[in-house]
Amino acid sequence: MHNDYYVSIMNKLFNNTEVAFALKNNKELKRARFLFKMISKPSLVKIGSSLANFAIKTHLPVTGLIRSTVFDHFCGGVSENDCLHVVDKMYSQGGVSSVLDYSVEGKETEKQFDAALNMTLKTIELAKERPDAIPFAVFKPTGFGRFVMFEKKGENKLLSSEEEAEWERILYRFNVACKFAYDNDVLLLIDAEHSWMQDAADDIVLDMMRKYNKEKAVIFNTAQMYRWDRLQYLKDLHSIAISENFYIGMKVVRGAYMEIERERASQKGYKSPICIDKKATDINYDAAITFMIENIETMALFAGTHNENSSYLVMELMKKHNISHNDKRLFFGQLYGMSDNISFNLAKEKYNVAKYLPFGPVRDVIPYLIRRAEENTSVKGQTNRELDLIETEIKRRKAK
Repeated sequence: MHNDYYVSIMNKLFNNTEVAFALKNNKELKRARFLFKMISKPSLVKIGSSLANFAIKTHLPVTGLIRSTVFDHFCGGVSENDCLHVVDKMYSQGGVSSVLDYSVEGKETEKQFDAALNMTLKTIELAKERPDAIPFAVFKPTGFGRFVMFEKKGENKLLSSEEEAEWERILYRFNVACKFAYDNDVLLLIDAEHSWMQDAADDIVLDMMRKYNKEKAVIFNTAQMYRWDRLQYLKDLHSIAISENFYIGMKVVRGAYMEIERERASQKGYKSPICIDKKATDINYDAAITFMIENIETMALFAGTHNENSSYLVMELMKKHNISHNDKRLFFGQLYGMSDNISFNLAKEKYNVAKYLPFGPVRDVIPYLIRRAEENTSVKGQTNRELDLIETEIKRRKAK
């Protein structure tokens, strides 16, 4: 499918560092170089992660240091309003939209689940006020309920009366968020998590799609394509949507929990849900976006990827199916602080692009930041590519 003409366009497009880093000053660029150099060394990431965890647990005064380095590179701010200067700058100067992602993880009390719901409602309100700059809101299923509840429900285990009441509260939170998004015409992404809790989350999201996606895709689930069963899941979901007359919204990603998934499968002696290797995952991912674009009349795609070939394949398929660059059913997505060469160059060509913009108190966002660093270290070539682009831009500016 990738002919030479397109490959040469892609190389030119994603290698344009002037556009990629137009919003970064020299100081920010040098900070990015420093961070990616650190992240490229797995041993340093391990030590840094342990130190960060230790510092947070023992209340050492490190938030200032973390904020001015890794936090400001990968996060939008400490609160939703704190992010708005980044949101406005990215959209007005680079044409890139934002998804405000409340990245506080591992909180497991009813009070904190209600707080996460309220924060989701706040971000939906902000998106309503800035529909172009913030086209989506997002939440994680375990932000609204305990992991173990999704696990039990997915395994069809009998719940106690207290657990039944707890599960009802989870369903209530999902519905409140989805209805509020629908009422305010804001698209809502629901992230995917570990495979052994995902079935229960998928069932809830399917019900939300049935309810709120009758006119267009408002509610989006997430398909992690490192799971070999997800292409069939997508096709089965499509059949249900066709027969029941609703639209599918889907964020398609590769996935972020590979090591944990493989480890658990081998410990518990079941077949790993993860594709056999990176190549199989790539094939699976590209098959999913191809299937969705071929069925764009009933589907909306958020292509979450840092992979240049997959980004390019989406462009190619859009051209093949005569889909305009700014068709609202199709978004590209990357994480803030990564793959600016994809995000800003696509936006310059008038494609819809949104960056996930994590936010939350510095101490609470540390687990998210550690996962980002570990992910960068484990994705072959990702960090080197980031470094090469940064070095190229620093040299280009010096030569001016």
